[in-house]
Amino acid sequence: MLKVYIASDHAGFVKKQELARELGQEFRLVDLGPEQLNPEDDYPVFAERVARAVADETGSMGLLICDSGQGMEIAANKIDGVRAAVAWNKHIAFETRRDNDSNVLSLPAAELSLSEMVEIARTWLTTSFSGAERHQRRIEEIEQLEEDNG
Repeated sequence: MLKVYIASDHAGFVKKQELARELGQEFRLVDLGPEQLNPEDDYPVFAERVARAVADETGSMGLLICDSGQGMEIAANKIDGVRAAVAWNKHIAFETRRDNDSNVLSLPAAELSLSEMVEIARTWLTTSFSGAERHQRRIEEIEQLEEDNG
């Protein structure tokens, strides 16, 4: 069963709890916080927890939920080995997995209903990287950018 780390900030807390209940039978979810709703939560803390867990455990994936999805995605992408993407529909979720081998998905809680989030997350979690040479080459080019600027 696929291991999926999940976290949110205060804006995504309720939907994170609901999403975890919906996906909990299909995937092994590990909730990295927060444990309770706190309007003072800072999203970079939770994005880092998920990103580091995914980077450290080959084959695992991560789900992040915040208001727009953008802040979490930006923070997660600061961790080496993470390719985080925001998705707001199934097509984007599919594309970012198949073509970009994204390993962390950030969802915009303010823009999506729970049913949309479940559909998007399920699509993303069940789509495999294509392995196509051109896609692999582009991922390697991105990794080289990180090394050149690191």
